[in-house]
Amino acid sequence: MDHPQVAFDTTAGTIVIELNQEKAPKTVANFLAYVASGHYDGVIFHRVIKDFMIQTGGFDTDFREKSAPNKVINEADNGLKNEEGTIAMARTSDPQSASAQFFINAKNNTFLNYTSKTPQGWGYAVFGKVISGMDVVKQIENVKTSNKNGHGDVPVVNVVINKATLLAAK
Repeated sequence: MDHPQVAFDTTAGTIVIELNQEKAPKTVANFLAYVASGHYDGVIFHRVIKDFMIQTGGFDTDFREKSAPNKVINEADNGLKNEEGTIAMARTSDPQSASAQFFINAKNNTFLNYTSKTPQGWGYAVFGKVISGMDVVKQIENVKTSNKNGHGDVPVVNVVINKATLLAAK
């Protein structure tokens, strides 16, 4: 499967992404393992910032953090850019800390791109793009947010991934 596709059935509609195994093989393999395990079923979009991105993969509907022990090396130096509609791995300040959380860029975010193998330059690894449902991404991007459990930019009303499904490759 060169370009596997994953459909996210969300409470806001369906988003379909196409993954780039050629440019981000380790990231895609890690992501697909989380999809296969059901990790993304029932998670919320827990960080939503208008004109920036929507993030998910880490918290259930009760805002409990889900265990995500499988880490992946940062493949941000793969040539893919954080452009509108691309999907990238979220991480902490440690460039090698990505596990299950990811975000969809709501606009071109060039400042997130790889520039060098330094703590400031690593960037965020893009590993695919939205091929259907960008209107759903925009709808989520525009929900009302607040603070919750010490986190900012949390949707007031949960936006949930009901099910993540691996589709046939194109």
